[in-house]
Amino acid sequence: MYVVERSRVNSPFSKLVFHLPEKTVLGWFQRAWQHENPEALLHAEIGGGAYGFDSIFEAVEEHRLPCPQTLDELRELLDEHLWIESDDPIRLDERGLRVRTNDDEVDLAYYFLEDGAIAAHPDRLAYLVNDTWPLPSGAAAPGATFTPDVALRVVGPPGPVPDSVYAVRITWQHTHHNSTNLDQRETTVFPGVNLPQLANHLRGIDDPMSPERFDADLLRSLVGPDDDNIGPAIARYACLERRDLSIFGKWTAPSHEQILQWKLPEPPPQAHVAVDEHLAQAARYIDDFFGYEQLFLFDTQWAAAHPDLALSLLRYATHWDPFAP
Repeated sequence: MYVVERSRVNSPFSKLVFHLPEKTVLGWFQRAWQHENPEALLHAEIGGGAYGFDSIFEAVEEHRLPCPQTLDELRELLDEHLWIESDDPIRLDERGLRVRTNDDEVDLAYYFLEDGAIAAHPDRLAYLVNDTWPLPSGAAAPGATFTPDVALRVVGPPGPVPDSVYAVRITWQHTHHNSTNLDQRETTVFPGVNLPQLANHLRGIDDPMSPERFDADLLRSLVGPDDDNIGPAIARYACLERRDLSIFGKWTAPSHEQILQWKLPEPPPQAHVAVDEHLAQAARYIDDFFGYEQLFLFDTQWAAAHPDLALSLLRYATHWDPFAP
């Protein structure tokens, strides 16, 4: 069974992943329920647990709650006694437990997922349970196909090739329409271009900037006039400081001229950057409070070689619950 905490943690993916020997979510809760020191168990097995998760075991002790014998009983006990701050209900079924809450600063989520669910739904869960930086490189041959199953934000006219580039930025920034950071913007897609062509393609997009296209405009601003690939733009992105991309402020991409005139520092030692021919990825370090935000750029050839990772990453950036429709 996997336990994943998606929150402000010291990880380039902004999540912690634990693998436990239990075969079922119910089995783990039953063992923890009857443990002589649940707090020690949480620290030993899941890093202490996500913000507010220990409330259920405080309630077990305070109210002498009976150990659940079925998923339905566990769901009822969690609904009544697990402390969360969210309008989303606790989601518990045969695939696992999914919980959304916040720590009074940002939204966070945590998951208890059975191995059977991981095996049955890799297109939804492969990225969620991945904790190895960087994502693997390698690409399919030209002409390979990839079909996303989530809504995408299309930017720019189609280019001359059948491929596309997908830009996924996972950030703590509150979105303009709902003031929550787990409800990410739709992934941006540039049709008719592959990653080696993206820098030149971005220089040719001259539509007015718009809050609806923040990520695309940010990428365009990061590309220099002489860049022959996306690598230098990814390096500039990793150098941006917190003040350069406001966390809670107005969504306004810096202009191309602003970024190229800034005297950017070297990337902090905590930053992570990996650029391959068909996949570019960066974990931009913000500070000790927020940790990281992530930027992934991949094209059809990479996605066709790693379809489960690609599909689950797009889903991760679309909805906090990987099993949402």
